[in-house]
Amino acid sequence: MTITKRRLLEGGAAAIAASLLAKTSWAQQRNGSTGDATWPTKPVHILVGFPAGASPDLAARAIAEPLSKILRQPVIVENKPGASGNTVADQVAKATDDHTVGALINGNLTIAKLLNPALPFDPEKDFAPVGLIGTAPLVLAVSGSATGKTSAEQLLWVRNLGSGGKYGTPGVGTVGHLGMELIKSRAAITAQHKPYTGNPQVIAGLLANEIQLALLPPGLAMPHIKSGKIKAIGVTSPERSPLASELPTIRDADVRGADLEIWTALAAPAGMKPAAVARLNAALVEVISSPDVSQALLKTGWQAQPGSPDTLAKRMRADTTRLGGVIIMKGIHSEG
Repeated sequence: MTITKRRLLEGGAAAIAASLLAKTSWAQQRNGSTGDATWPTKPVHILVGFPAGASPDLAARAIAEPLSKILRQPVIVENKPGASGNTVADQVAKATDDHTVGALINGNLTIAKLLNPALPFDPEKDFAPVGLIGTAPLVLAVSGSATGKTSAEQLLWVRNLGSGGKYGTPGVGTVGHLGMELIKSRAAITAQHKPYTGNPQVIAGLLANEIQLALLPPGLAMPHIKSGKIKAIGVTSPERSPLASELPTIRDADVRGADLEIWTALAAPAGMKPAAVARLNAALVEVISSPDVSQALLKTGWQAQPGSPDTLAKRMRADTTRLGGVIIMKGIHSEG
């Protein structure tokens, strides 16, 4: 990567960061509210923008029943698939009943508007962060034809493919796509993008050597890595992950500045009463801090991440800055 391109990437990211940090934080808007014992007064609806059985759906269902016991109201999970979760994100943003929230992924809550300015909601303005549910790293995987026994040697093999190499993703503007472009910029990789319709198709492409590189969720990647059909350079989290405990981090292969995790979080409409947001956060933290729910989340591919609304807000800003720089530099757009 040339110095000019690196400065463009960093400059774009810095501009986004400056814009975001100039605004009042969600935590400050909530004036330290600790909750409202009278809320909820009717069933709470968690909207999920993906089909039943998808990762965000499994996360929402893992917390729904325990939340209902604490809140003393039914907690109902509703699946409304469409536009990579953005259809539900828009419905949550426009909800006015104080009892509708969303189990949204990082794309919905960070870069959605940067990828598609025509979207009818703004992640920064239209949501009140409630709290993270779970996070997961991605696995930087290579095809079984990769030579080398160590992560560094496999990374060198990818570099030596030059622009003749290909990396696969589940679509333009996905975290897999933007994450790979971030890694390319940090690791001197020039492989070209080949989009597929989903991660199962990406894995099939790796197995057939149609592509040589991909970022994959651990739950999908690990069975093939354990069988030896594909190989792994490492996980994209700053530290080793219990979701792929056998794997090093990509930092161990000397890929710096490309840490990345996927996540699912609860978010409410920006207009939801602050006391209700605080009450829901307190219940959420209690639920996902419990060993039973934490273990249930781990089995569905998520590492429990209890925290405050401000912790989620900071994560949203950081991911917007990091991946927004890639979007600006590469001119990436999506209609999803």
